[in-house]
Amino acid sequence: MTHTDAEVVADGDRWTLILIRELRQPPEQVWPALVDPARLDRWAPFSAGRSLADTGATTLTTVDGDERSTLPAVVHRAEPPHLLEYSWGEDLLRWELAPSGTGTRLTLRHTLADRDMDAMVAAGWHLCGDVLQRLLDGEPVTAIRGRDAMNHGWPELRDRYAATFARP
Repeated sequence: MTHTDAEVVADGDRWTLILIRELRQPPEQVWPALVDPARLDRWAPFSAGRSLADTGATTLTTVDGDERSTLPAVVHRAEPPHLLEYSWGEDLLRWELAPSGTGTRLTLRHTLADRDMDAMVAAGWHLCGDVLQRLLDGEPVTAIRGRDAMNHGWPELRDRYAATFARP
């Protein structure tokens, strides 16, 4: 399991989960995995209604077995290969890609309406990040979504993040 740095910070009346992951590939190779619907479908918790490389409205659909849930999304900023920002329902996701040696420091800032979701969301993105790295490495992978995550260490990750984010 890859190490992921994580914290939760107050952001007005909301909370921003910040996850930082070092990837082996440069930003130019990571960017397509963040915006291309076919690549997103292989690692992200959702499928995208269109490329996220252009600003404007779209939809993001989560998949959990046979269940699908579509939420509106709006790409606010797409500055390849360094910055991608979009809404997902009421949440806001900001992906920052910075060169780091020969790879990329990928920072996700996921602003949440509900602080009680922070450890669950962090655990989910952690698993997604593991799959993303394998995808970038050229492995034939599929996304780990919904109940399937229970078989891939999600409960343990959730508990670890809950301890990390514990509030006094």
